[in-house]
Amino acid sequence: MVENRSESIASRVKRPSAEAGALASWNRLRRRLGEPIIETCIKLSGLVVVVFVFLIFLFLLKDSLSLFRQYPISKFLFGTEWLPISDPPQFGVIPLLLGSIYVTVWAILICVPLGVGSAMFIAEVAPKHLKNVLKSLVEILASIPSVVLGFLGILWLAPALRDTFHLSTGMCGLTGSLLLAFMALPTIISISEDALTSVPRTYREAAYGLGATRWQTLWRIVLPSASPGILAAVMLGIGRVVGETMVVLMVTGNAPVMPKSILQPLRTLTATIAGEMGETVGGSDHYYALFAVGLVLFAITFAINFVADLFLRRDRK
Repeated sequence: MVENRSESIASRVKRPSAEAGALASWNRLRRRLGEPIIETCIKLSGLVVVVFVFLIFLFLLKDSLSLFRQYPISKFLFGTEWLPISDPPQFGVIPLLLGSIYVTVWAILICVPLGVGSAMFIAEVAPKHLKNVLKSLVEILASIPSVVLGFLGILWLAPALRDTFHLSTGMCGLTGSLLLAFMALPTIISISEDALTSVPRTYREAAYGLGATRWQTLWRIVLPSASPGILAAVMLGIGRVVGETMVVLMVTGNAPVMPKSILQPLRTLTATIAGEMGETVGGSDHYYALFAVGLVLFAITFAINFVADLFLRRDRK
């Protein structure tokens, strides 16, 4: 009896240990096989994105070359007139490019200081209950459709700017810049606030221990530490401004002329594509010229992302 009991106890002790060993070996095998599979999937995903971008570039380049076989590329890149239905047609992209630059630069000058300052207030100054309310409001602002902002610009902002600056029309570049800045603010505020919050608390405590004030800590310690994230937020905001179509199509006046001031009607690259693509004849020079405009826009956004990546790498180092 005693021997049987001892054998049953020994078998019970050995059984769980054997099951635990089998489970441990299975976990090791799963980790050994799972990690390479996950790494391969991530690499393939990145490769697929690169291939898609390259195919988009080839698609735009193919149709753009169809224009440049008949229309000189120098006249397209350096021409100062966009008259696609004149005789002969003129496809100078400079007025459209300058219109995009005017609107983008003014929007950046407005939204970047406001966005970063608002993020600093939400992350470091505002009390907790107010912080939650402000973050919710920022998320609500990001959900407003661009066409709604365009209607507000037509009905309210454009007349207000016309009366303020005594203009002939309020449908000008400044109206588009203000609305684009408003659209980019939620992106800049949200990502910048996350970057400021992620700065370790020990940095602040060390600064306070050395006698720094709250403003000195925020300006000289927290802000430089969060600069890569803030730069990424600014670049995403610029991308939103450059690629926006509906607002600039509705409120900038759509005048394809050489802009001399932000207070006059102008036209951007994106508004030209959206406004004229539906009216062109497939296979015509005008049709291919719009693809060439898209290629210019693609090159601009690629250059912005490339420069942003260089700055981010330098800040990390």
